[in-house]
Amino acid sequence: MTMSTTRTRVHRAWYVAAVAFVAILGAAGFRATPGVLITPLREEFGWSAGTVSLAVSVNLVLYGLTAPFAAALMDRFGMRRVVALALLLIAAGSGLTVLMTASWHLLLLWGVLVGLGTGSMALVFAATVVDRWFVRHRGTVTGVLTAAGATGQLIFLPVLAWLAEGPGWRFASLTVAAAALAVVPFVWWLLRDRPEDVGTTALGGAEAETEPRAARGTVNPAVRALTVLAAAARTRPFWLLAGGFAICGASTNGLVGTHFIPAAHDHGMAEPVAASLLAVIGIFDIAGTVASGWLSDKIDPRVLLGVYYGLRGLSLMVLPGLFAATTEPSMLIFIVFYGLDWVATVPPTVALCRRIYGADGAVVFGWVFGSHQVGAAFAAIGAGLTRDHLGAYDLAWYGAGALCLLAAGMSLAIGRFTEERRTAAMVSTGHDERAAGR
Repeated sequence: MTMSTTRTRVHRAWYVAAVAFVAILGAAGFRATPGVLITPLREEFGWSAGTVSLAVSVNLVLYGLTAPFAAALMDRFGMRRVVALALLLIAAGSGLTVLMTASWHLLLLWGVLVGLGTGSMALVFAATVVDRWFVRHRGTVTGVLTAAGATGQLIFLPVLAWLAEGPGWRFASLTVAAAALAVVPFVWWLLRDRPEDVGTTALGGAEAETEPRAARGTVNPAVRALTVLAAAARTRPFWLLAGGFAICGASTNGLVGTHFIPAAHDHGMAEPVAASLLAVIGIFDIAGTVASGWLSDKIDPRVLLGVYYGLRGLSLMVLPGLFAATTEPSMLIFIVFYGLDWVATVPPTVALCRRIYGADGAVVFGWVFGSHQVGAAFAAIGAGLTRDHLGAYDLAWYGAGALCLLAAGMSLAIGRFTEERRTAAMVSTGHDERAAGR
């Protein structure tokens, strides 16, 4: 009797969330790699920053555009299969880079193969886990799973920087491949697609929602993803969310994540030191994202987004004056502040997609996340070309700061959705409350 009581204390949803956290963390290794490898690849192969940044841009675009299709594939074939295959793609793409001899190899392996793999493991995976397994604590769990990427950066980045400067960048790539492979067994054995698969319900849910699953299981994933996009694109909030998230991607993954290390190196800072600063961003990103998830359960998400984007824009505008050969206190303050804000935008964005688009919220977020990575890709290649032609990154930092202030205004313009407006928006995407299974 005591044993049975003990077993029911921890809901199965928490185990699924834990496995998802580990899987996302494993995929984060390669997401942390581009900034570490730009300089070694330039030195060994003579490729320009623009050439390497092009491969990064392809990776970022596919990372984003794969997400909505991955969400639909998870509906059709299950999270376990999709995530396991994604990790294998990451491992293959990362491992095979050690054999490349031409820039198009980098484009194919680093850009295409790993882009597809990481795209299937993008934040839409976290949104899908939360939507299926949680009714209570959705914002908090979204924040924790989003923080998994930051945790992966924290773990991998200093190690990868040390390997790239010591044994060489090939050892760094093989380390990422091994880490991704190591996660596959855990995903296959422990991850479950839906609560009803193990005879339970979502945490906080009254009963299993089997009808929507049966209805969506017969729909071609690509058709469903494109149908949801076509419907959502007819609503104003979609474009405001997508536009703001494109700027979010430009100011994080595309600019800071890709070019902070080479920009610091331009000012005389050693690459391992700069990589360690990015790892510190990862430390505070965990706290900021989890806190943002908790706040998203209690505060209007559009207000949170406006505050996050506004503060990020102001911080980027002061960054060019903070670079130096040594780590000054002012740079440390920036790193802490930027870390708290890094992906704090994700939980309120997921919350708004769910609130406005109901059962299609995860797929809509997939498309919004796609815009995030398109923005990141433009920023990655644009900053690389700026460095090539102007000899410095300053213009890129100032431009990104101004765009973040624009994103703050766009977020506040979404407006507050009453129950009536939410229902109208859901009907416009082809789902009412009954079709959403709620």
